[in-house]
Amino acid sequence: MADALGSIETAWILQGLWGLVSIFAVEMVRDSYHVASHLWSPLMRLHNWHHKAYRKDFTPVSTELYQKAQLYNDVPESLVMMAVMAAVAVLTPLWGFWLGFLYGAGFLGAALLRSQGLLHSTDLTHEPGPLTTLPGLWLVNRTYHWRHHFDETTAYYAGYFTISDKIMGSALSLKGKTVAVTGASGTLGRALIKRLAAQGAKPIALSRSADAVIEGAVQVVPWRSGEEQALKDLLSRVNILVINHGVNVHGQRSADAIAASLETNALSAWRLMELFLDTVDNRLGRATKELWVNTSEAEVNPAFSPLYETSKRLLGDLITLRRQDAPCVIRKLVLGPFKSNLNPIGVMSADWVAGAIVGLVKRDIRNVIVTINPLTYILFPIKETLQGLYFKLFSKRQ
Repeated sequence: MADALGSIETAWILQGLWGLVSIFAVEMVRDSYHVASHLWSPLMRLHNWHHKAYRKDFTPVSTELYQKAQLYNDVPESLVMMAVMAAVAVLTPLWGFWLGFLYGAGFLGAALLRSQGLLHSTDLTHEPGPLTTLPGLWLVNRTYHWRHHFDETTAYYAGYFTISDKIMGSALSLKGKTVAVTGASGTLGRALIKRLAAQGAKPIALSRSADAVIEGAVQVVPWRSGEEQALKDLLSRVNILVINHGVNVHGQRSADAIAASLETNALSAWRLMELFLDTVDNRLGRATKELWVNTSEAEVNPAFSPLYETSKRLLGDLITLRRQDAPCVIRKLVLGPFKSNLNPIGVMSADWVAGAIVGLVKRDIRNVIVTINPLTYILFPIKETLQGLYFKLFSKRQ
């Protein structure tokens, strides 16, 4: 008897676990349906009602449009979710998938009530009002979903779990984005601008040389360290700022070498960062602006250049501190040794590194690690997590 009861309990636990899996699975069905709604004409006609129903602050354009959007888009979407989960539950011994069926039924019931004007509250990702949070990293929030409606409709498909967009590379769209890149005349800067342009972005090259010819750049703006304020008006029009300039004095340790390393690698980058973050408005800036900073794997590993390590670690610490209350997403580019003028013995191709950066940011990776050193993939997340927690606990913004 005890063995039989134990087997029953085990079976229920297993099916309960499958029930939890079914919630994730039904969300993947919803995301797949959403993608199909942007690719297949019959579904596109239904889905267009959803996009026509909202203004930029997510208030409904009209009650009639909102109700039609629920009836023509949300109802069939829910039916597909329920049908797939029911099929899995019937055709397999995984009756825990009936939980996914009931989950889809909840969507169906709400959509039917809204379509008839009997339910006036909307779902969480379409609540009207200003965007007060950064785009969700693992879970979809209003800011994340706003970008699908009003930034780029061929990205940000996820309904609740962002993993589907991460897999598809649609968790960040670069199409149409104005992207300013410092250090644009350098090896990585040129490679990044070329890759960004290939994604449909509009790269602006910030270079010491006004006469530099940089493939893919829509504009070359002369700039050098210490002249950050001159970029204020430009940065207000930029969606993404990539802080990529730097200097490597290798084995030098003179006062001039210290000053040059700190100024170029840390202080200039910090001033640019603050200048850019001041341009992020409280209305749409959280959804439309980003900052990418090349801090290097020297944050956690030796670069055999003490001043390079010191200055890059300072920059990395400042970024981690600023992330605690930043008004937009800040990404770190944690890069290993690539061949360039700063590092002629680098082992990676700058073009390959640039391609990896673009591929990872499109999957909304916030700490972009590109290196051949396996230790960095272990040490950096530990360092960033612990240091971020320390800064959160022992610092505050006045």
